Formats: sequence, C-alpha cells, structure tokens
Amino acid sequence: MKSQKILNDPVYGFITIPSELIFTIIDHPFFQRLRRIRQLGLTDFVYPGALHTRFHHAIGAMHLMSITLDNLRIKGTELSDEEYEAALIAILLHDIGHGPFSHALEYSLLIGVPHEELSLLTIELLNDQLGGKLGLALRIFKNQYERKFLNQLVSSQLDIDRLDYLQRDCFFTGVSEGTIGADRIIKMMDVKDEQLVIEEKGIYSIENFLSARRLMYWQVYLHKTTVSAEKMLINLIKRAKHLAQAGMKLPVSEEFEFFLKSDFGLEDFKKDRKILENFLSLDDFDIWGAIKLWKGHEDYVLRNISQMFLTRNLFKINLVNEPFSPEELEDMRSKTQKKLQIPESDIDYFFSSGTVSNYGYLAKDRINILTKKGKVMDVALAADLPNIKVMSKIVEKHYVCKAKNLILTL
Repeated sequence: MKSQKILNDPVYGFITIPSELIFTIIDHPFFQRLRRIRQLGLTDFVYPGALHTRFHHAIGAMHLMSITLDNLRIKGTELSDEEYEAALIAILLHDIGHGPFSHALEYSLLIGVPHEELSLLTIELLNDQLGGKLGLALRIFKNQYERKFLNQLVSSQLDIDRLDYLQRDCFFTGVSEGTIGADRIIKMMDVKDEQLVIEEKGIYSIENFLSARRLMYWQVYLHKTTVSAEKMLINLIKRAKHLAQAGMKLPVSEEFEFFLKSDFGLEDFKKDRKILENFLSLDDFDIWGAIKLWKGHEDYVLRNISQMFLTRNLFKINLVNEPFSPEELEDMRSKTQKKLQIPESDIDYFFSSGTVSNYGYLAKDRINILTKKGKVMDVALAADLPNIKVMSKIVEKHYVCKAKNLILTL
C-alpha cells in the first residue's frame, strides 16, 4: 500500500488495514456490499440504534483477530506471516455470504441455503479472481488446515465472530446487560497441542460470556417484536415469489426478480456461478425499494404487508413457554381468518406459528480450559460452575403471530 490505511471504528477506535491483499479484499464489490446489509436485520424496530452493518462487524472481527494472534505470539505460539494474514482474511470473510436482512431470508428467498455455505462459495470465487492468494485462508475456513486453533478462532463457541458481535450489538442497541470482557478473554487465550484453550484464571470471564450471549438472544436477537417482523417479511417474500412464478411482473430490481422467479438450492449455487454473482449483487436496499413500490400494489397481500412494514404496524405476537395444541392453533387461525375477512387460501400470509430456541453452551463443541497443572478440561467440568451446566439445556419458546387489521380491496 502506498500509505497505511486506517478506519475509525466506534467500538474499538482506530483500526489499521495490515496488508495490500486485505485492502484489495475490503475494496472488492462483494465486500463493499456488506455496507448495505444490516447486522441485526429488523431489530431496529425494537432498538432504534441497531443500524450497524455486516461491514462494521467484519472489520471489527478482523481487528480482534489481529489482537488475538499478537497475544498468542507473545505467549510463544509460532505463527508465520502467511498464517497470520490468512487467519485475518478468514475472519474478515466469514459473513461474506449473508443475504439481505441477514438470517431472515435464508429460508424464504432461497431454499434453505445457509449463509456459511454461501460464504465458502464466495471465498472460493474471490480466490479465483485474486489468483489463488486466498488458498490458506480457505483451508482455515474449511477446517482443513492442520493448526486447528486457527479455525476455532473463526468458528467455534468462543470465536472472534462472537466476541465482536456481542460487543458491537450491545453498543448499538444499548443493551448493556450483554456486555462481555472481550479483552480479558483474549488475554486468557492460549494454544495447547494446536487446540485453542483458555487459561484457568479466565474461567469466570467465560461464564460471563456464555451468560451474556444467552441473555442477548432473548433480549435482542429473539425479541418477540423482531420475530414478528421477520415472519412478516418472510411471508411477504413468499407471496412475491408466488406471484412472480405465476407470471405476474412485479416492480423490483433485476437481481431481486432473478430470485423471485426461481427456487434455488445449494446445488444450484454450486453448479452455476451466475446465481452466486447475482446473489452477491443483492442487498437490503433491493428489498426495501420493492416494499415501497408494493405499498400500492393491486395484490392485497403484497399491499397490506408492505404498508404494515412501512408504518411499523406489525403482527401481534404471543410468545409462550408451552407449545400450543393443534386445536388451539386451528381455533386462532380460524378466528383470524374471519376477523380479517380473507379467503382461507391466503390466511398463512397473515397468521404464523412456530418455535424459537436458545442455548448458552453446547458440550459437543467444547470450550477447553487449561488448568494450572497443564491438564485440558471442558469448561463445564473445570470448576464448580453450575450456571454453565444449566446453560447446556436448549430452551424453546413457542409463538403465534397474526395481523391485527387489513386494508381490504380483494
């Protein structure tokens, strides 16, 4: 680089872009697209400050990765400059495959294509375009590199991704209860037999981290209003796909229309690079632009849900601990249909039910504690921490959400 590039991040302050290759990646259209995808999707309907983007998060994660690797080097872990740069690239690109509104449309606009798979395909595409310079980053990302701790820093229950998004999401939502001691956790990280471990004196920081993440899920990521808004958006996209595939011309961008007219699964992305390239031109603006145009559409489903979105007239949601019986669901569904005075064939666009789940710690993907005697143990067994054992239980909540009223012109 002719001159050192520095970004000013609201969470960490000044962040240095450490190499020409990383600057080239950040400057690439695929990465710049992340500026137009919000990190928390529709969560700003609950927390107005939650307007930060995937771009913010990726840059922040790269910064934390550099601090972590520097700390590991100080503790005696040998890292080549190639490994160092590749780890930074792997975490920088870990979310490159996210689509509009992050998680909300993975199972409506596409047919169950996880963003992790799209991130992998995108890194492979970038690697081709950059002459194979991302080969080691790809191996780390796919957990095919022999030094396993590098992949664990990118993707695990205690990865750099989580350390950044928890701090960043707390900052922008104002939910201080989710605050974690990321600096302390990074200082306690070490490597034992090429596996990531936490020094025993950092065990209570890990307990706090797991508790904070669990709290953030219920208070932010799975907040009932966010769940309701996401279900509305999913139903809206499903209706748009139904109309587009029936031959109706909808006012949308070319990229959005491409995905409305066809149902693409993961194998389609793997076989046809054009599909991935179209996806990597799609962002939140395509969806919001369409919603604004649909607010006066002749189709009453498209029109009503679009107007609800633009005025924040969200579906009423009931979130409970015990599942609803089939009889209860059918009764609520029938009453909603009669209240809204719509055909039975359309009720599923205005009535949704389902389950959300949350956990604090999964023992199968363990966090390892390095004891003072040099023994490596699962964090749940390393000390008397009953909270971690409790957090291993997956907690489910059940919801019903439905439209409160419609502007009908059938």
